[in-house]
Amino acid sequence: MIELLMVIILSSIPILYAATGELVVEKSGILNLGVEGMMLMGAVIASITVITTGNPYLAIITGALSGVFTSLIFGFFTLILATNQVATGLALTIFGTGLSGLIGAEYVGKAISRLDPIRVPFLNEIPVLGYILFTHNILVYLSFIMVFIVGWFLFKTKSGLILRAIGNNPVSAHALGYSVISIRFLAVMFGGFMAGLGGSFLPLVLTPHWAEGMTAGKGWIALALVVFASWRPLRLPGGALLFSGITGMQ
Repeated sequence: MIELLMVIILSSIPILYAATGELVVEKSGILNLGVEGMMLMGAVIASITVITTGNPYLAIITGALSGVFTSLIFGFFTLILATNQVATGLALTIFGTGLSGLIGAEYVGKAISRLDPIRVPFLNEIPVLGYILFTHNILVYLSFIMVFIVGWFLFKTKSGLILRAIGNNPVSAHALGYSVISIRFLAVMFGGFMAGLGGSFLPLVLTPHWAEGMTAGKGWIALALVVFASWRPLRLPGGALLFSGITGMQ
């Protein structure tokens, strides 16, 4: 039972990362359906980095940055060229799926160094709960921290208020002097960053190797989770655990 709970928690992390980033994107008034493609790019770049350098922490950085660069493609087409968001997002997923498979072809099946767990002193000694909650790697802890940071940013800061105002009424926000396109670009980049982190988690923690299409629909689940959580960050962890739990029960 304890091992099942550990699997459920770990399986929820990539979904949680991607959903947290997508929530910010959607709060700015943009719908990016390319989450799956950005996660795959993060996964393949992180895999290649850790295989070639042996440094999983560098792989986290490069995986996250690859998500940002991929999101810039979406941002350029939708915000600068004003293309359809749904069509562009779907194209981005197809692009990310194909490109990740191409550049990762020679790395398929190669062993990858996992991230080392970080045991929280004293707390990890709590019977049962200590093992379940406080013996994870840095990406697990960071995912929950990011949820609280995003919640604080959106609802407790002026910048978060501006972002939500742009999402609700971009015309009024522009009339007040705010750059709608610039702020939306930053939101899209943040979404790419989080999707890249979620993708990096897959080869570095869950399955220590690269495999084409290894996200297995987690990007789409993340999109559904944002709606399921009613666009409220603090509801995302519970939803992610629920979705991964249903999958884990198999």
